[in-house]
Amino acid sequence: MSRQRILDFDGLVNARDLGGLAAAGGRTRWGAVVRAEHPANLSASGWGDVQRHGVRTIIDLTGEDEAEPDRGPRPAGMTTIRIPLDDPSDTEFWDRWGGVFSGTPLYYGPFLDRFPGRVAEVVDALVRAEPGGVLLHCGGGRDRTGLIVLVLLASLGVSAADIAEDYALSHQRRAELCAMAGLGDDTPKIRAFLAERGTTEGRALDEVLGGRDFTDYLRTAGLGEEGLAALRERLLDPA
Repeated sequence: MSRQRILDFDGLVNARDLGGLAAAGGRTRWGAVVRAEHPANLSASGWGDVQRHGVRTIIDLTGEDEAEPDRGPRPAGMTTIRIPLDDPSDTEFWDRWGGVFSGTPLYYGPFLDRFPGRVAEVVDALVRAEPGGVLLHCGGGRDRTGLIVLVLLASLGVSAADIAEDYALSHQRRAELCAMAGLGDDTPKIRAFLAERGTTEGRALDEVLGGRDFTDYLRTAGLGEEGLAALRERLLDPA
């Protein structure tokens, strides 16, 4: 398992390890969590890289309608857990916060307020996963994955600046992903949308992070003290 942030696995462009970040009482553990886009495009050698990095569990945040066939076979013994993060049946929420909002951090706060149990379910699955690393993904590896990563890092005491920097990396990598798929990069559109509302991604993330105690959020959402302790044990290297 390498200690490097950006992971060049064949078939992924938006994969990175969440290790090495300063947290409360230590640093985030290398190899504990990898964030990425949908891994369906991984080649056989790419899956081999994932396995050699120590990943043993995949947590898939996509819905059933986003299923994609794998380009290469997933290694034997690799467990995949699908927990769709979005609830499309809640039309009241998505009518207000969907569309372009869901491609920006502007929907993070309302989502956290509306669906604490769903967020806690994902974190609980990560905590209870078999020994080894966990690869967390959605479709493009930015929005839904970014929301869960924000909760994880904030609950460990990682600074708002480091969380925002990690989020921004997805735009850089996603531009490559869009180019590979023959799609236009939506970053300029998102930043123009935020500017029209007098904000930026950084300020929007600061509002989310500054308005909540994420340890208490996860505790009351269902993780409890035992779950929080297990989360820290799994993701944190003590100083």
